Amino acid sequence: MTASVSVNQTVQEWGNGLAVRITAPVAKAARFSRGLPIKVEVVDGGVFLRTAGEPKLTLAQKLKAFDPAIHGGEVMATGRVGAEVF
Repeated sequence: MTASVSVNQTVQEWGNGLAVRITAPVAKAARFSRGLPIKVEVVDGGVFLRTAGEPKLTLAQKLKAFDPAIHGGEVMATGRVGAEVF
């Protein structure tokens, strides 16, 4: 059974647009997390939010997952050639 969460909020100005803060209980019930892509649709009577894929990894997450043994290591494993030779 899906958790039912209801909150009253106020639309606020944010830069040149408008925003509504998604509170922690609502985000948890909707399984929203930071970086999660969402789709915003205008429907009869309101606005509908739905997930639109998986979150994109941050640079720190990508670097943490990088393993040179798995990902091929050095691209050019030969000696120096060209302008870098002095």
